[in-house]
Amino acid sequence: MSTRFPRRAVLLPLAVTAALALASCADPVGGATTEVAAPGGHGIRINNSPDQHRVRTEKAAALAAEVPAAVRDRGVLRIVGSAESSPPLGFYATDDRTRIGVEIDLAYLVAETLGLRPQFSTASWENVFVGLDSGRYDVGFSNITDTEERKKKYDFASYRKDDIAFEARRGSGLKVRDYRDVAGRTVAVNSGTNQERILLEWSRKAQRAGLEPVDVKYYKAAGDIYLALASGRIDLYLGPDPTSAYHVAAAGKTEIAGTTSGAGTRQGLISATTRKGNGLVGPLADAVNEIIGNGTYARVLRRWGLSAEAVHKSEVNPPGLPASDG
Repeated sequence: MSTRFPRRAVLLPLAVTAALALASCADPVGGATTEVAAPGGHGIRINNSPDQHRVRTEKAAALAAEVPAAVRDRGVLRIVGSAESSPPLGFYATDDRTRIGVEIDLAYLVAETLGLRPQFSTASWENVFVGLDSGRYDVGFSNITDTEERKKKYDFASYRKDDIAFEARRGSGLKVRDYRDVAGRTVAVNSGTNQERILLEWSRKAQRAGLEPVDVKYYKAAGDIYLALASGRIDLYLGPDPTSAYHVAAAGKTEIAGTTSGAGTRQGLISATTRKGNGLVGPLADAVNEIIGNGTYARVLRRWGLSAEAVHKSEVNPPGLPASDG
């Protein structure tokens, strides 16, 4: 994940791949809450304020006992997420200081289940992994996709489906179903992400099929990407489906041209990520399964409009994006 958004009140999709009808703002105070309605008329109120009234859960003593002694004695789970603003995953509340979003809420639940106090840090995308490598952080909750390459260094406990989306200028008429639809197109993507891996693989497939390669572009900020889309300098942007759908609903100037799995030919999974062999991945997966079972997991996804990304169970190191998806 590597998507940045300007700080402003935004409208969150109820289901990230569904068409939306936007209802009126439910609270006039600083855009602290926003109501969004699906075509069926059922609305969901999004709290963008620093006072989150988060979903809470109880310690599961048996699972807390599984936590490695060093972490259990410390009493703190050191959690890292990307510092970038990527609603509804992780972004800043209306006070411009408090981190909110689905990743933060789920990390809270996991820590509480394990009897630990969550301690949050933010870092640039690359430094999320540097901090995990050094042991500065225990676990990353940052829309991290399970990949076979990353498994060489990290263990994964899955907790959400991973879908990615092609975003186009509104009214472009572009539809993306597979590699043939991006051949010869100019597409922006963030460096070092699984989206980049998939886009580059699609470009190679296009060339093998005798088509033009993708003209891949990189930008440092989401604002630059959307300016390039608006001006026609790029045709598409490939990023996480939740953040693209959020931006489509917020700005009204772009549209989703197509979606695919973040793991290429198989269903991608977003996972809690920890340094390989440190003994945390089992307790993390068990904690996710505990909150799935007690219903708090579903409540968190629902409050951020991401119910469609729910998994039935957490798995330790499930199959991820292959080293080559060709």
